This record gives sequence, structure tokens and C-alpha cells, in this order.
Amino acid sequence: MTFRDRHPLVLFLFAAVAFFDLHVAGGQGRSTSTLFVATPAMDMPDYLRPAIDPVVGASFTRITKPGQLGNGVACGHDYCSHRYSSAQAWNSDQSLLVITNGCNGMCFFDGHTYAPIFMRNRSAECEWHPRDAALMICVQGQKISTWAPRTNREDVLFASKDYHDLHFGPGKGNPSRDGNRIAVRAVRKDGAEVVFAYDLKLRQKFVDITLGQLPGVNDNCSISPLGNNIICIQEVADGTTEQAFIFSVDGTPGQRWTQHHRPGHGDMTVDDDGSEIYVGISKSDPDKFQVIKRRLSDGKVTSLMKYGEAMHASLRALDKPGWVFLSYGGYPDEVSSRPEMAPYAREVIALRLDGSGEVRRIAQTRNIDFDYRSETHASPSPDGSQVIWASNWGVPGGPVYDFVTRVDWPEEPTSN
Repeated sequence: MTFRDRHPLVLFLFAAVAFFDLHVAGGQGRSTSTLFVATPAMDMPDYLRPAIDPVVGASFTRITKPGQLGNGVACGHDYCSHRYSSAQAWNSDQSLLVITNGCNGMCFFDGHTYAPIFMRNRSAECEWHPRDAALMICVQGQKISTWAPRTNREDVLFASKDYHDLHFGPGKGNPSRDGNRIAVRAVRKDGAEVVFAYDLKLRQKFVDITLGQLPGVNDNCSISPLGNNIICIQEVADGTTEQAFIFSVDGTPGQRWTQHHRPGHGDMTVDDDGSEIYVGISKSDPDKFQVIKRRLSDGKVTSLMKYGEAMHASLRALDKPGWVFLSYGGYPDEVSSRPEMAPYAREVIALRLDGSGEVRRIAQTRNIDFDYRSETHASPSPDGSQVIWASNWGVPGGPVYDFVTRVDWPEEPTSN
């Protein structure tokens, strides 16, 4: 018998051992196993009908479908999903959930039942305020504002004829952890592309940082979690290399991460020691395709997960510190046959940031990589009790739906 003949049997036996490992300890064992687990066949759940993940044991719900959903909310045929992994999908008290990709506007859903509530036509870049559940922070044109989606009230905080084409990121911007500061990319009246920090509470603009001093073309900029630094991502070498440059809000240059994507497709948080860190996927040696965290202050890198198929990292569980939520793609047959790889494919997991390797398995997505819109982009709620993720449910090029998994966290040990 050749290896090719034996390969299906080997995979079956490996999956059986892993499945046994997951179930002998009950639900907790299922979600914390670090062995590869094959994905059993499962029909896609009906819209708004909770189902149980047969491997993880968690409840999950499909919350979108093509067509009219009610209360003025409608989804397109090709995709209907939340915006991005590092964008906060829920407001701070989790009463509202926003979906923008493929919806007929900014579509707002009940944050727990996922029933559609209302839709707003809004072209500005808006992100949830991390502490005020009623507000989003919006940037557009020549102004910065706060906006209350339920009442549709907008309060302009900054407007200037000296700048135009203001952007919140664009696309990957987040406010500081307290919601007071953001980084705004803009074009100054002299034509220079700049980024500056803005304090919403004090209504204070900080100094311009000229992006033309950096190599390549700017992709996005974001404020750091504590609001003291700005990180800008530049595309150089015809877009084949992605570098990161850090400045203090007063314009003082800091770290320059010139290795490609080390890391990228990630998010920022504050580590246990109080340091601001960027967590994402490296695409450069010596930790290529590993999940790493990197300290903004001095660039120190710590590997958190070995080489694998991690695609995006999210740290939007602001009230559940210490965990990064990872979206894995890839091909299960390849991952299962390569023990040197992280044992996750088409799956969402939560990973401890302390370097211990502790994992919580969240969902098996059954999502086949096809294009950008079909990527999983898992993003947790502020307290980590819910995780939203996208999937084409095994149909490449088919409709992309949003799903929400409910996560039952064990109690953390407390010290006396």
C-alpha cells in the first residue's frame, strides 16, 4: 500500500483521535483542544435559527440572508456581512450590531436577537464609540463628528477649510480605548497628505505629520489604544511590501518596521505590562506566517502561534483583555497532514496574549477562500461573549453570510 493509498486512512484515524480528545472532557475539552479536528458535514442553519457547532459545542446563528430582512433592512445577493475584523461590530453595551458590507446602508440589528431594527443612509466613515453606547465617531470630507444612529443626531466637533478629504483610517481606523482620540488622514490646503491626532473630548487638533516623508503610498493610519501614538501603514515597491511607521501624537518619529507585514492584518491593544502592542500575522522571516505581537515602544517581537493559516486578528473585545481572536483559512487536508503547522483550518479561535499558547476554539466556519469579501474577518463583541464571522458555507463564489457564535467563558481565577 502506498502513502497515497494510506493517506485517507491516516487522516481518518487522526481525526478520530482528535474528536475523542475533544469530547472526553465535555464542553470545556472541546473548546480548548489544540489538535487538528476534521469538520463534520453540516447543513447551513436557517436564518435566525440557532444551531450547535458539532465540534466546539457552542450555539451559533446565521443573521443575514439575501433579500428583505424587515424594517427597511435589505441584503444583497453576493454578500451581507460586518465590515472588518478590527472594526467594532457591536456598540459598547452590545444593544446594537452594525452590518455594512452588502447591506442597503448602515444596517442596525438587535445586538442579542439579531433582528433588524433600522437602516441609515450614511456615507461617512463611522466607528462605534468604545465607551458611549449611543454614539459613533464619524469622519468625512472636512469634518469630524459624533453621531447617534438611533436618533440620527449629529454633532460636529471639528470643521476646517484648511483640510479636505478627511479619512478615519481609512478603513482600519479605531479610536483610542477611552474613545477620546482618533487619527485622521487628510489633504492639507497646500496639497500635502498628512495625518493628525484629534481629541474629541477636548476638541483639540494635534500637529500635522506629513506622510510624504515616508516611503511608498499610505494605506491607513490609526491612533494607538492609549491615544499617545499613531501608526501608519505604507505600501512600497508597487504594493508588494507593507511597512509600518510610528509617531507620537506630537509628531516625534518612533519605530520603523520596514520588514514586510511584520505584523499585518491585525489590531492593537494594551498588554499585561501596560505596553501598547500590535498583534497580527507576520509575512517576513524569522517568524513568517506566525501570529506575533510587537511592542510599539521598542519593536520587540513575541511569537504567539506557530506557522499556520491565520488570516486576520481582532482585539475588539475591549472588556476581555488578554485574548486575540484569529480567523483561519486554508485547506484542512493540508493542515492535518503537516504537524509543523498550527492545527487550525477554516476556524475561529481565541488565543492568549501571554505566550502560553492557551486557545479557545470558537467556530468551524466551513468557509472556502475565494475573494476578499468571502474572508471570515471574525470580530468579537466588547465583552467577548459573542463573535461575528462571515462564511460562504462551502460554496466558493456563493453568497457570503454573517454568523454569530455565543462564547461561554469559564470564570477566571482571582488572586487574594
